[in-house]
Amino acid sequence: MVFTTRVFVFYFLPLVLLVYYCLPGKRNLFLLAASYVFYGWYQPWFVLLMLAATVVNYLCGLAMASDGAGPRRRFAAIAVSVAASLGLLGFFKYAMFFQSNVQGLLNLFGREALPVLQVALPAGISFYIFHCLSYTIDVYRRNAAPVRSFTDFALFVALFPQLIAGPILRYHTLAGQLVSRSHTLERFASGVAIFILGFAKKVLLANRIGPVADAVFAADSPDALAAWFGAIAYAFQIYFDFSGYSDMAIGLGRMLGFEFPKNFDGPYRSESITEFWRRWHISLSSFLRDYLYFPLGGNRKGPRRTCVNLAVVMLLGGLWHGANWTFVAWGAYHGGLLIFERAMGKQSPYRGLPRLLRIALSFVLVLFSWVLFRSESLDGAVGYLAAMFGASPARGGSALLGALIYTRGSWMIMGLCAMLAFSPLQGFEWARRITWPKVIILILLFYMSIAAMFVQAFNPFLYFQF
Repeated sequence: MVFTTRVFVFYFLPLVLLVYYCLPGKRNLFLLAASYVFYGWYQPWFVLLMLAATVVNYLCGLAMASDGAGPRRRFAAIAVSVAASLGLLGFFKYAMFFQSNVQGLLNLFGREALPVLQVALPAGISFYIFHCLSYTIDVYRRNAAPVRSFTDFALFVALFPQLIAGPILRYHTLAGQLVSRSHTLERFASGVAIFILGFAKKVLLANRIGPVADAVFAADSPDALAAWFGAIAYAFQIYFDFSGYSDMAIGLGRMLGFEFPKNFDGPYRSESITEFWRRWHISLSSFLRDYLYFPLGGNRKGPRRTCVNLAVVMLLGGLWHGANWTFVAWGAYHGGLLIFERAMGKQSPYRGLPRLLRIALSFVLVLFSWVLFRSESLDGAVGYLAAMFGASPARGGSALLGALIYTRGSWMIMGLCAMLAFSPLQGFEWARRITWPKVIILILLFYMSIAAMFVQAFNPFLYFQF
């Protein structure tokens, strides 16, 4: 189930809120059951997989906290947790990728192809595995006290607002809220407002601009203008899609008394790629920093080791997004830019340029990375980048494709996306305090979004299976 569906908006969410606030106790148990229903709506057996990961990591946490748990026992417990969690993620997310690459090597040497095992990718597996790992690693480091209640830990892993696409939560930031949290009218109202803004981002912007990006990326050989238009359209689509979903998750959390961390902070206003990663998918950036970059040594072991660490983190971060060489290339590209900027000093290497040009240059660099992220193959990405620079000859129909893109309101939607994406006023902060003029705006936005949801056939969620 996803948030921008009739089932969720008109049935699931109102029923959950009604029962939740009518219950005198056992609210966590009810939320856990509701979260399992939410997750298993389309594929019930995926719940069993998540439950298995939850049980293993819960037991590992208890093993590290039991009386007499010495260093060897603690290390064995964390080793089991990491191996089981990453093994589960590796099998379901990368088994087919590994098989396809083995097939390619066999074909290269003229050997007979092997049968390929088809593996279904459970939605949100990357996110709940990271939640499990954050818990056991924090317990191992003694940064968090082990949880005694299985219900509380299972709810931390499965809590439906952040289950499918984050934000990636740390156990130590949510531990106290699982035991006791505040329910106030002000918090609930701001949660509703943040949810509506995220809902509008997704339905009114991402869903409107997405078909434009799809049309250009599906073209055999678009002209340069169409290629740039399509890349910018995808940049806006993925931003409003993912940040909109994150805002909806944060809003839902506030409705239930939880406070989730902000996941986006105007990333397209960044003046460098280093700043971009402080503003884009903040929960993932901080997770990779604290659980991978720092354990590798961070920047404490000299410039060369720092560059190696950055490269490793971004390569693995790229692979985390999907089982395709395009994601590896995407991570390598960002890693290379981060290394370059690190070598140029902590300040922006583009500091000699006016601020607006620094922002524009950073956005263009990010734009090239989105081509890698969106393309289905490395060859396709290279061809698309070549088209952006006019190196790919346009074939018949390209001009017609361009004319189709530039009509039917696409320019207006692109302009609105640009205005909001580069605005210093982000909706997340705007919705934290509710006034009557804001209420009127929010009602109109919600009405427009619901009306759009009913007529839209295009309603993908780009991070649904990452």
